[in-house]
Amino acid sequence: MRALPRWTVPAALAALALAAAAPASALPTDAVGSVLTAGGAAVAAGDALAAPLAAGTSATFYSTATSTTGVTCATSQLSATVLTNPAAPGVATESLTGLTFDSCTANVTGVTSVESLTVDTLPYGVSVDDGTGLPVTLTGGSAGPIQATAVLDSWFGTITCTYQLSGAFTGSADNGANGLTFTNEHFARSGGSGLCPADGYFSAGYGPLTDTSRSGAPAVSVN
Repeated sequence: MRALPRWTVPAALAALALAAAAPASALPTDAVGSVLTAGGAAVAAGDALAAPLAAGTSATFYSTATSTTGVTCATSQLSATVLTNPAAPGVATESLTGLTFDSCTANVTGVTSVESLTVDTLPYGVSVDDGTGLPVTLTGGSAGPIQATAVLDSWFGTITCTYQLSGAFTGSADNGANGLTFTNEHFARSGGSGLCPADGYFSAGYGPLTDTSRSGAPAVSVN
């Protein structure tokens, strides 16, 4: 067998020593793992993310946390832009740029149809924490607090109901479904007709969340 050059072993040992001494911050992002990954690679700042409602589910806006009276939407779409994606463990940040609702119906006495359900004052801040439970938190932005407006046709004509978030807007990520879930996020009426319910509780599950800036739109996971 041909002998290796004498410098090969010392050079290799030196390289290993340098690698061992290098701080994690000096290593490539994918080597240490980022909070958000898609297709085996770190999600880049500036990437666009999107998610529809999870298959077979609806988005609901009910009058109490335990009732089934209110507005139900068969279609909803979430869109966001990644702002920061640090090495795990950590918190990634996003800007929620869109949250739309369509095919909505109401089972409220006196309401005959839903003209629209919109989320106002976008964009919102989003933080995704890779800690226990994978919490996802939304916060109001420079345009104002988190707000939703429903325009309803009723026995008394068209009425507009405006609601603002009451308390925190916190959901969770689910790597099994590559999705996000929000349950009974409480909104309080802030304007509009006195015929509108005093409260609204929003629940919805979205997924899969995909990185639409990447070829093939791979699903996003939280490390």
